Amino acid sequence: MLSKIDNDLAFVHTALNLRAQRQEILASNIANADTPNFKARDLDFAGALQSALGAAAGPLKLARTSARHLGASGGMASGLLKYRSSVQPSLDGNTVDMDVERANFAENSLHYQFLLNRATSQFKTLSLAINGQ
Repeated sequence: MLSKIDNDLAFVHTALNLRAQRQEILASNIANADTPNFKARDLDFAGALQSALGAAAGPLKLARTSARHLGASGGMASGLLKYRSSVQPSLDGNTVDMDVERANFAENSLHYQFLLNRATSQFKTLSLAINGQ
């Protein structure tokens, strides 16, 4: 019983982290809409979620051969970060399309809010069960 609850909460936790990471990437694209030669990027959410849930041993770590080496800060899905192809190329080499970015940003926000609501619902159900109601 506890493993099922733990699995459900782990799924929501992982999905929320990936949605937050994707939101940061989309926000970076929007912030760099006027930067020459900036290439828009996006996260393959389905692949990242499948990879994160399939990795029972946890995320891969970089080997540090010296205490002076910096640790990795790529996040869970740094390998699934893709460059987006340009819908309408600009003269300065920037591939950010604000309409696409805003649509993806809004869609990702809705999915994030859904996951928050799901987590809240799970905790309310657990609370009701613990209180015997």
